[in-house]
Amino acid sequence: MSIVIDYKDRVVLVTGGARGVGAGIVQAFLDAGAVVEICGRSLPEVGHPAGSDAVHFTVVDVRKAEQVQEWVADIERRRGRIDVVVNNAGGSPFGRFEEGSARYHQAITELNFLSAAHVANAVQPIMLRQPEKGSIVNITSISARRPSPGTAVYGAAKAALESLTASLAVEWAPHIRVNAVSCGLVATEGAVDHYGDEESFAKVAATIPRGQLATPSDIGAACVMLASDLSAHITGAVLDVDGGGEWPAFLAHTPNADVLKPLELAVEGAH
Repeated sequence: MSIVIDYKDRVVLVTGGARGVGAGIVQAFLDAGAVVEICGRSLPEVGHPAGSDAVHFTVVDVRKAEQVQEWVADIERRRGRIDVVVNNAGGSPFGRFEEGSARYHQAITELNFLSAAHVANAVQPIMLRQPEKGSIVNITSISARRPSPGTAVYGAAKAALESLTASLAVEWAPHIRVNAVSCGLVATEGAVDHYGDEESFAKVAATIPRGQLATPSDIGAACVMLASDLSAHITGAVLDVDGGGEWPAFLAHTPNADVLKPLELAVEGAH
């Protein structure tokens, strides 16, 4: 028996869909047949499908509630419906907490937490008017549930977003499902800024049980599944897409360290 996820005639909103993880999410929904509306503060890069009949890009600063309301209202006028929202806009440069100004901390919080609240607030009445209601997926991070030195405010904002996800899932049930996809380390065009050169990148990947970083398409596939009717009884959940998380550091110093290596490495060492 085959399982097909079909988003034909469905309208999907993706914030920050111009590059990186967002571009992977957009492509996944396009592959499933959806019409996708994306937004950002800068134009998509060359090669992005934005501009086709199935994708429309609008310049929006999602930190500004008024701009979000105008964007969502315009989509409803043009498309007549909003079925899925993926709150993907986010990110943070690396830097020590004490070196960030109050304005900087506020901007990081607005981008990674309040933007999703603005979008959810704008789409809620539209989804409630629709017979099929709707689904919201918030993109969070492994940083929400483990120490995040260098991006402390980012981690705190993502933790807040996971809390908001759980609360809205209850407030808006049974009509609107609200879930989150928690990303582990993802290989994007900006990954080198966080993980270093190719050698360092490989060392970082080795800390993940699957031995590799996620790709934007991995995150996109998870969003498509979680927003679809196959997940009709799932709400208030946080789906970890992290390749198994991170190997506990203490294992490298135990007597059985070799035995506890990832299976692939253990097999290679046996030859």
